Amino acid sequence: MTVRAPRRVLTATATALLAAAGLTACADGTGAASEPGKVGVVAAFYPLQFLSERIGGDTVSVSNLTKPGAEPHDLELNPRQVGQVVDADVVVYLSGFQPAVDEAVEQNGGDRAFDVAGVTPLRDAAAGGHDHEGEAGHSGEGSGKDPHVWLDPTRLATIGDKLAERLGKADPEHAADYTARAGALRAELTKLDTEYADGLRTCKRREIVTSHTAFGYLTERYQLEQIGISGLTPESEPSPQRLAEVAEEAREHQAGTIFFETLVSPKVAETIAREVGAKTAVLDPLEGPPADGDYLSAMRTNLQTLRTALDCS
Repeated sequence: MTVRAPRRVLTATATALLAAAGLTACADGTGAASEPGKVGVVAAFYPLQFLSERIGGDTVSVSNLTKPGAEPHDLELNPRQVGQVVDADVVVYLSGFQPAVDEAVEQNGGDRAFDVAGVTPLRDAAAGGHDHEGEAGHSGEGSGKDPHVWLDPTRLATIGDKLAERLGKADPEHAADYTARAGALRAELTKLDTEYADGLRTCKRREIVTSHTAFGYLTERYQLEQIGISGLTPESEPSPQRLAEVAEEAREHQAGTIFFETLVSPKVAETIAREVGAKTAVLDPLEGPPADGDYLSAMRTNLQTLRTALDCS
């Protein structure tokens, strides 16, 4: 194991917060440095935790800044979480998605930060389909980019390859292991991609109506069309005009299912469904960990949900 580089000095604000709370960086035992001899990785939210654990294996200790059941868009960091960022060997995050994480990384991440947004080009927030441009952005997305890149398995595989390289730099002794695990994960993600392409090739409908405009990468990859009720942040309230527009499009495309997600209220989707005589179903954007299984199993559940809703043969 290589010797860790010295940590960047805490900002005055972070130091004050930690001191006021009477906390060390990893006082709760969940911090990245809580397991001596392992590379400490802090992941900003679930898909990045999944990647870090699969590629890092038993030589890394991974902590997730976003608690299960929490909505990651509006994450606020407490002093203990700031301490985790300070103490990590590698911080895996997606700039523009979680402003509080961006700030913590800017102040304390230094050269230990691995920004997923810099690995593969992000699509424009309103690109393609019927994503509602006026409601697409959120407070952390000044660039107008869609952050939900993990919903395209091929892009996630590319991110995994680059993460393996980054872990290899932090821990050269196990670099070959990281590369091998990334290759194995790429094979699994390639299989998943094939399942999606085959499973969605022959569907009677190709439009999905979603409460949260999170599925642009998925619909782009598999030649579907997303009709989003609200924007990229699920808390954004659609205007009455937008609700009327979505209802009209749902009728036009004879949508039998209106999708909502696991971490937010289904009320808006239910309103549209009643209006057009459709049912509702969960389509998980995987911003948080699934109730059962992992990223791969949740994506396969999404596939079966889509096949049913789109009447695929």
